[in-house]
Amino acid sequence: MYSSALPSAAVAVHRSDAATPVVVSVPHAGRVYPPEILDAARVGQDDLERLEDRWCDRIAARATAAGATVVEACWARAVADCNRGEGQMAPGEVAPTMRTQFSAPGRKERAGLGVVPTRLADCGALWERPIDRAAFDWRLEQLHRPYHAALATALAAARHSFGHAVLIDLHSMPPIPLGQPGHGARIVVGDHFGKTAGGWLVDVVKDAARGLNVPVSLNLPYAGGHIVRTHGRPSDGVHAVQVEIDRSLYLTAERQPDMRRCDDLARWFATLVIAAARSFPDAGALPQAAE
Repeated sequence: MYSSALPSAAVAVHRSDAATPVVVSVPHAGRVYPPEILDAARVGQDDLERLEDRWCDRIAARATAAGATVVEACWARAVADCNRGEGQMAPGEVAPTMRTQFSAPGRKERAGLGVVPTRLADCGALWERPIDRAAFDWRLEQLHRPYHAALATALAAARHSFGHAVLIDLHSMPPIPLGQPGHGARIVVGDHFGKTAGGWLVDVVKDAARGLNVPVSLNLPYAGGHIVRTHGRPSDGVHAVQVEIDRSLYLTAERQPDMRRCDDLARWFATLVIAAARSFPDAGALPQAAE
């Protein structure tokens, strides 16, 4: 196993000596806050940390040993959200000269959760001033674009070696509120309603999730974001699913990792990586993954 970081240090790629077709994406667990971001904020780092998929990188801790290439954002989601497209912003969240390029915001963008997060409930605006062109381009160039370039490279390498690639985009979520679709589910599997992965991969993930004896939902309330929609191309042999894990399964009430439960989930996720690598129809024999 070995690791590498891109020149910006915003993204790390961990590769296995016993490689399989599986690539794991961890876009929202970064905990590095560059000085430029803290200087631009009108709130403290504690508030910015609320954007994180807090410590969910611990769940992927054994994935490389299981044969996956792991691509993770080291910089925090407050810099840029790698699970949003570059055009996903609300016009009111950017400088006036930029507003015409963001003409059709969706619900999340209107809530301040675009490619640059700008607002949080009970917190208000995150930044001292609207995002201008220089700040927007800097955030994309330093984190968002390198992240997607690293994912594309890893998936292309897997496809070249094995004829296909599997992308598991790993996230964590707060408990799903009463009345919201998917309420009660502790794990949500998203394949954008069948568009980003073959049914065989969805079945593998759902079966693995049921092994935790927790309720599982498909596409509700999270059907898969920009990462799986961009990189998942089943017709080209690239199958992608988003996996959301309820944070109460591995965090304490203080949002700190419960080490025993983190380790249990890490072992579970490693078995999922192995199962996903071996379940592709007609995949043939794959290298033995490290246990």
